[in-house]
Amino acid sequence: MEKAFNRQRVLLDHLRPSSSSLHGTDSSSLSASACVAGDSAAYARTNIFGDDVVIVAAYRTPICKAKRGGFKDTHADDLLAPVLKAVIEKSNLNPSEVGDIVVGTVLAPGSQRASECRMAAFYAGFPETVPIRTVNRQCSSGLQAVADVAASIRAGFYDIGIGAGLESMTANPMAWEGSVNPKVKIFEQAQNCLLPMGVTSENVAHRFGVSRQEQDQAAVDSHRKAAAATASGKFKDEIIPVATKIVDPKSGEEKPVTISVDDGIRNTTLADLAKLKPVFKKDGSTTAGNSSQVSDGAGAVLLMKRSIAERKGLPILGVFRSFSAVGVDPAIMGVGPAVAIPAAVKAAGLELDDIDLFEINEAFASQYVYCRNKLGLDPEKINVNGGALAIGHPLGATGARAVATLLHEMKRRGKDCRFGVISMCIGTGMGAAAVFERGDITDELCNARKVESLNHLSKDAR
Repeated sequence: MEKAFNRQRVLLDHLRPSSSSLHGTDSSSLSASACVAGDSAAYARTNIFGDDVVIVAAYRTPICKAKRGGFKDTHADDLLAPVLKAVIEKSNLNPSEVGDIVVGTVLAPGSQRASECRMAAFYAGFPETVPIRTVNRQCSSGLQAVADVAASIRAGFYDIGIGAGLESMTANPMAWEGSVNPKVKIFEQAQNCLLPMGVTSENVAHRFGVSRQEQDQAAVDSHRKAAAATASGKFKDEIIPVATKIVDPKSGEEKPVTISVDDGIRNTTLADLAKLKPVFKKDGSTTAGNSSQVSDGAGAVLLMKRSIAERKGLPILGVFRSFSAVGVDPAIMGVGPAVAIPAAVKAAGLELDDIDLFEINEAFASQYVYCRNKLGLDPEKINVNGGALAIGHPLGATGARAVATLLHEMKRRGKDCRFGVISMCIGTGMGAAAVFERGDITDELCNARKVESLNHLSKDAR
């Protein structure tokens, strides 16, 4: 932590105007100076003027098992509406002030889901003047929505926006519609885009030597941590209970219920998981027990300029620092976080050692274990309240869910937790990651990084 503070002080000293510059120094006397913050300097300047993009609210629904969980009879728009309503009501914000709502979603037909999201916004009390759109970068869609809103705020398109995520894997199961272009057979990488995700998990395990026991242990740990977080009430800060119905499949009788907890978390042991057979390969190691659950859920994140939040007196939950999406081999798509995380951390002007908490989506235990080991991350910093192996992975909603989980945990940890990272692998061979800073301790400039020489100039000094 101290290293990060020292780098930030160096950057602040470099960017603070000199006394001569305050007295009309002739522009011809200015010269480029070396900046130990590198290319992060130009971005970091915005903080001085209150232009940080900050998160003031982040909530999610419970995550429920698809087809047999608490949301099996709930329409997708009825999942999204409660979290959209929550970020507005709990922030006491006039919904007409929102410049745009972006919803990450994956499986539903595009035009239908776009209409459902618009309908959900009306259910939540937004006026017709507030636009909404969807975005699909598969498993990172919820995080991509948040990043898109942050980028739009930073670009000046609007001052306040909502990044959200939604998936009903009950209503929209994973399936390919229509025929496949025969041209795909000519391009190996294109053909690998069609591999079942479980096969890519087996590829990662085989290529990088991730054992069945390592995978099963990751699943046991995920369930244990998620169960402990639920029992201690940690998730109550981020979960919005959803009033819905359960339909008896035999009688058709409808029963009103309020779903307030994740229903996929269970007590399990290595012995239990060892009994499960591989699903995707006869002699493989990927099972139903060490793969993420197919789930239903939604989440929403309210972002705005720091200056707006301060003027409204809103508490700042977190600061959006950086985002990176990368491409990797589709056959081993699960390695995406191992590439995306370093890219996002570097873009924030930080180093891996500066990160206090990680939320890495556990699509499969094989890829999660590989990414953890490849980056040399401390297991005590990763998915401290469990991950998708226990909680579930509603594809489009996972990114928004992770933002809520990460920022509320960072708030609980206080001064000992400054920077956090969210990351996930992406089907067809990609990875995404974003860096967040806890909102209540940011100083003027917070994203400096150390370099070994002084030959890196900030972009505007070249």
